[in-house]
Amino acid sequence: MSRKPIEIFIDADACPVKDEVYKVAQRYGLKTWVVSNAFMMIPTSPMVERVIVDAGPDVADDWIAEHVAPGDVAITNDIPLAERVLQAGAHAIAPNGKPFTEDSIGSAIAQRALMEQLRSTGDIYGGPKPFDRNDRSRFLQALDEVIQKERRRRG
Repeated sequence: MSRKPIEIFIDADACPVKDEVYKVAQRYGLKTWVVSNAFMMIPTSPMVERVIVDAGPDVADDWIAEHVAPGDVAITNDIPLAERVLQAGAHAIAPNGKPFTEDSIGSAIAQRALMEQLRSTGDIYGGPKPFDRNDRSRFLQALDEVIQKERRRRG
């Protein structure tokens, strides 16, 4: 029985590392799905496919969660989507290179809830630190590592 090839899913609306994903995916010959609520440019390649979903909360997340399979990789900052991806047996990586894992997702969800509450009470303003070159570098390393790990696991 043949195994489905690894595919990459990008939660693309606010993803700052799409170009890096395209390069890594091309190097490994992996199909990449670019999922967003609006049209965006993608490379001209049969291995990169644009999916435009209806506007609305979690519509892109729902599409990714419904299509991701064990061993696939999702790129997202969305913690609830990362949890759904992990539940499907796939890998989830944030654009800053932080991998979401079964061991870390619970604390990430708890921290997200705490930060939402603190922001709603006015105790915290703003968001995460600006995305920088080091984040991009960590992301490239994390993506390469997870693909290599999955390829080794598959033999």
